[in-house]
Amino acid sequence: MRYVVGYTPTDRGADAVALASAMARAQGAHLDLVYVVDRRTPYVAMNPEGSRVSAAEQEVLSAEREGLSLIPKDIEARFHVRQADSHAAGLIDAAQEYKAGLIVVGAASSGLFKRYTIGSAANALLHASPVPVALAPRGYHRTEPISRLTLAVGQRAGAEAAIDVAIESAERRGVPLRLVSLVELDAEGDSGENINAAHVHANTVLTAAAHRLPAGHHVTVEVAHGRTIEEAIDDLEWDEGEILIVGSSRLAEKNKLFIGSTAHKVLLALPVPMVVVPRDYVRIDTSPED
Repeated sequence: MRYVVGYTPTDRGADAVALASAMARAQGAHLDLVYVVDRRTPYVAMNPEGSRVSAAEQEVLSAEREGLSLIPKDIEARFHVRQADSHAAGLIDAAQEYKAGLIVVGAASSGLFKRYTIGSAANALLHASPVPVALAPRGYHRTEPISRLTLAVGQRAGAEAAIDVAIESAERRGVPLRLVSLVELDAEGDSGENINAAHVHANTVLTAAAHRLPAGHHVTVEVAHGRTIEEAIDDLEWDEGEILIVGSSRLAEKNKLFIGSTAHKVLLALPVPMVVVPRDYVRIDTSPED
C-alpha cells in the first residue's frame, strides 16, 4: 500500500506526515511525500556538477530534508517534487501515477487546536479526488498506530464504498470497528422516526460487518443525536488514536469525491482525523516498485 502525503514545510505539513505515519504503521504502508511547485518554477531534481542552486531549488532541498526527518525510522518513505497548476492537482496526479490508496493532507493553518478549517487545497481534494482523502486536524502529532476506526453510517442505505473500506481496514489493521449514526434532531422530519431509522440502518450494517470480519473481531454500534450535528459529535467519546471514515455525497460523480453538507458539519466539529471515501471506490494494493 502507498500513501501520498501532501507536504509543505509548515505545521500543516507536519500534521499530515504524523497522520500518514500513524496510518502506515499498522500495515507497513510506504509514504510518498509530495511537494507541489508551480509549473513555472524552475526546478532541477539533482545538480551533478555541484554548481550553485537557485533559491527555488534550495527551498525544495530544504523541504525534502525537513519532511523526511519527520518520518519515523520504521517507515519507508520517498520525497517527490511535482510541478502542477495547483496543489490539489499535483497530489491527484501523483496518487494516480503511484496507484496510491490514500492522499493525506493537513488542515489549514488557522483555526482551533485539534480542529479543522478547510483550506483551498483540501477543499479542492474533497471535491475531485479519485482516491480517499485523509485530513489531519491542526496540531495532530500522534504517530503511534491507529487504535480504532469509526464509520459514519448515516440513516439510510448507501455509501457502500466507505463501508467496504472501513471493514477491510479494520481487519487489516486488527483494530476495533465502531459504527456510528449521527441524528440531527433539528433537521426536517420526525425526530423519533429519524432516530429509529438510524438504529435500524446501523444495526443492519453491523450484522453485515460481523459476517465479513473474523470471529471475535470487536464491532460495536452507536446512535448519537443532538439538536445539531455538532452536538451529536460532542455526544460521542473519541479515542486519541481514532479515525472517522465517511462516504462521499450522493451528488458525487462516479469514482470521485464530493463532500456533502452533513460531512462538512461533522468535519468542523470533529476532534480526530477524518477519511472521506469516493463513491464506488475500489482499493488497489501497490508497492513502491509498481
